[in-house]
Amino acid sequence: MAALEGAGCIFCAILRGEAEASIPYADDRVMVIMDIGPITPGHLLVIPRVHAVGLEDLDEATSAHVWRIGHRMGRALRRSGLRCEGVNIFLADGEAAFQEVFHFHLHVVPRFEGDTLRIAANWDTRQRSLLDREADAVRSGLTALGLSEMERE
Repeated sequence: MAALEGAGCIFCAILRGEAEASIPYADDRVMVIMDIGPITPGHLLVIPRVHAVGLEDLDEATSAHVWRIGHRMGRALRRSGLRCEGVNIFLADGEAAFQEVFHFHLHVVPRFEGDTLRIAANWDTRQRSLLDREADAVRSGLTALGLSEMERE
């Protein structure tokens, strides 16, 4: 599958071989590159070869492959000799979610005691009534996608 044109997209330029990247893995659907501004040494980005801005633009089969390769890269990091006591796999979908490069990509970040990554959030327990209402809203979204029943593989 060839990379689609993403005007001004650095990841598309990398996929076309027009920009430099350090590439530990590539196949016909994805390329894995080292993040140029890593959170920790070994920080990887799994990039589909098709230009898709976010989840809404990427087909499920390609998305599943991105996550499959992300899983493999996490396992590879643990065996790499790089400092890796844990792994975060992170997707930033949209500007509000801290997406900076608008070409779908999955971060695979090796973690270790004392690294600098922190996730600050309100971790308070939500009331069941609010959780139930939010679950209803998600089910409504599934219905809008044509997935009203839970799918089983």
